[in-house]
Amino acid sequence: MLQNDTDRRKGYIAAIFFSVLVGFSFLGIKICQQYTDGLSLLCYRYDFALAAVIILLVMKAVKIDIRRKPKGKLFLTAVFYVGFMAFQVAGLFYATSVEGSIIFAVVPIIVKIIASLFLKEKSSWLENIFICTTVTALIFMIVMGTSHIEIDPLGTALLLISSMMMAMSNIFMRYTRNDYKPIEITVSIIALGFVVFNGAALLRAFVRGGSLAEYLEPLAVPQVFIAAAYLGIGCILLSAHLMSYMLSKMEAAKGTIFGNLSTAISIVAGVAVLGESLMWYHVVCTAVIIGSVIGMSLSGRKGELQ
Repeated sequence: MLQNDTDRRKGYIAAIFFSVLVGFSFLGIKICQQYTDGLSLLCYRYDFALAAVIILLVMKAVKIDIRRKPKGKLFLTAVFYVGFMAFQVAGLFYATSVEGSIIFAVVPIIVKIIASLFLKEKSSWLENIFICTTVTALIFMIVMGTSHIEIDPLGTALLLISSMMMAMSNIFMRYTRNDYKPIEITVSIIALGFVVFNGAALLRAFVRGGSLAEYLEPLAVPQVFIAAAYLGIGCILLSAHLMSYMLSKMEAAKGTIFGNLSTAISIVAGVAVLGESLMWYHVVCTAVIIGSVIGMSLSGRKGELQ
């Protein structure tokens, strides 16, 4: 049956908070990049996220019970999410952030195609127009903000794999909504990410002859500690939970389109917080993206099934 207005409203409130949290994440990343590398930063993020989860479990603020539930679906959801972050870091090692932003801007279209095949989600021509409009506006804003775009074949391939994994993660969050609570999906992502990235860091340290003190050294910088805590608790624990929650309330493409809104927010935040230049295309494209997201949210409610 159709979702009631309360559930729909909760889903969009979660989507807005998700967009804001992720939109400001680039500030934390910029701070940390001055002191550490991508793999170490991923470790710190998942370390803080796992620590927060353990505290919540000990305080019994959240409850998790995955007994007698299909573990394969949950594992694949976590694998795709962690894989998206791993390939993103690897891709950005070779490609520019501009190239990465352009590739990830088209994720809603990828999700729309996969969701129509895998989840049998249908959309109206108006919804498709709104999706394409947000993608076009975001790419236009990114391209206008750079003097040239460098294409690296390996970096592009890795970023394409990352974007596909991001799309599949969103699809599986939607697919598992009837079997698992959002917090259970979130914790599985955090647990797998903690193991994978810290395992990779330990292997690298062993090969290079590094030490635990060297691993922890960047966290001694207060700005890095605060930024990493925000990226872990705010942009992994909370954002993954919010993404999982909103995808339990709305179609996959509708949920994913808020990722483009978060990118627009990050650009605006750069202007407001870092004093970067505000150009006419920032204002116009951000307005178009917000308008399209609102239009997408208000249209085609027939597809929002529980």
